[in-house]
Amino acid sequence: MTDWTEKYRPTTLSEVRGNNKARDQLKEWAETWDDHRQSVIVHGSPGVGKTSAAHALAADMGWPVMELNASDSRGADVIERIAGEAAKSGTLTGGEAGRRLVILDEADNFHGNADYGGSREVTRVVKNANQPIVLVANEFYDMSQSLRNACETIEFRDVSKRSIVPVLRDICRREDIEFEEEALAKIAESTSGDLRSAVNDLQAVAEETERLTVEDVVTSERDTTEGIFDFLDDLIKEKDAEGALRASYDVDETPDEMLNWIEDNVPKDYEGAELADAYEFLSNADRWLGRVRATQDYSFWRYATDNMTAGVAASRRGSKGGWTRYGPPSYWSKLGRTKGTRNTRDSIAERIAEREGASVATVRREILPFLSTMTHHCRNRDLTVRMAAAYDLDEAEVSFITGSGKDTNKVASIVEDAADLKAEQAVEHSGNAFFETERSSGDTDDSTDDDDSGQRTVATSADDTPADESAASADATAPDEPDGDQSGLGDFM
Repeated sequence: MTDWTEKYRPTTLSEVRGNNKARDQLKEWAETWDDHRQSVIVHGSPGVGKTSAAHALAADMGWPVMELNASDSRGADVIERIAGEAAKSGTLTGGEAGRRLVILDEADNFHGNADYGGSREVTRVVKNANQPIVLVANEFYDMSQSLRNACETIEFRDVSKRSIVPVLRDICRREDIEFEEEALAKIAESTSGDLRSAVNDLQAVAEETERLTVEDVVTSERDTTEGIFDFLDDLIKEKDAEGALRASYDVDETPDEMLNWIEDNVPKDYEGAELADAYEFLSNADRWLGRVRATQDYSFWRYATDNMTAGVAASRRGSKGGWTRYGPPSYWSKLGRTKGTRNTRDSIAERIAEREGASVATVRREILPFLSTMTHHCRNRDLTVRMAAAYDLDEAEVSFITGSGKDTNKVASIVEDAADLKAEQAVEHSGNAFFETERSSGDTDDSTDDDDSGQRTVATSADDTPADESAASADATAPDEPDGDQSGLGDFM
């Protein structure tokens, strides 16, 4: 049987259900694209019609579509070849005014791959695009701040029950399926705003019965996921290794999240040798998750899950009775408290990485600590000014790197001086459109004589002059050295 989500995908924007405001915003963005020439991020929960709306928009505008899925291709070279070329210019096969629509689906998945160049390359492409680009994302804040700032944003909200039911009713009539109205309402209610899941559920139930009733829907509902607290009880107190592993299959948490839950709650029931063994398995799991992050090979997740579930359960010695108050990982509350600081750090790191051609991870790990040490409390003021100018830092960012208060007059004056320095450098490097500086032959000869004289002086010093006199001569002619060790800071000097 044909997949109904594809068979009944909207062909025009007017058929997109449940997000009228977002749909109208998307249409306005396309119709006025020549005026603003910005890309747009369409974000919202899975199954609410984001990608369908993008394709329907292309059909309405008469634009051919070029689509790239971030989950399949995230490298900078692939993005440059496919999305970059499509964004540069129209083609003979283009639609109205030579336009084509570039759709980057699952664009939030570029976030975890920034060090391969994907996120940075996408940002560059959308800033320089000569074609309209729609980036489709589930998690808006998983995208880099620089990418979010470069685009317009349109949010698609969860589809309401009253918008889902008419879609299901229309499909039933087209497929000649008898149905009870309450059955369609039950499907719409159980899918929590996910229209695509509602259509999939309708098709699954309709394949098994001639007439759709409420009883059919109730008996065929998808398995519900196990709550995390019930799972922790099973893992820490009741299940053996195999049972704990199987119980983890029903938990709606990623391995990274599950590791945080287990790590914080195991000490509430385990102690001594069993706790040490449990943490050994959790350490192994963390290493496997590190390999996933480094290689983007998600097949390693299975080994992490084996260690954090079966391994922890196998570490148990004796029965664990009674009730234990499990709680969310403390790591999450720490992330909440430091979110603003981390956003500032990442914003600075992305800017430095783009300018220096380094990875974001390298900047965070090596370059930022180096800059922080060299400019601590703005003591080397000249260097701090040059750093702020080079990386276009504002007061909060200068304060973050140097450890100074962002409201102090010192930081404010440094940012002002950095702005003046950037203006001076812009004038110095602007060049002259009509004249080129020429040196006279006399200047050239003088320069040559100076070079020859310098070489003769060095040679004489090396062959005939005592070492003490050579050193004294060198001290007399050498330029003043700056205070402190500033090697490696050529970008600011």
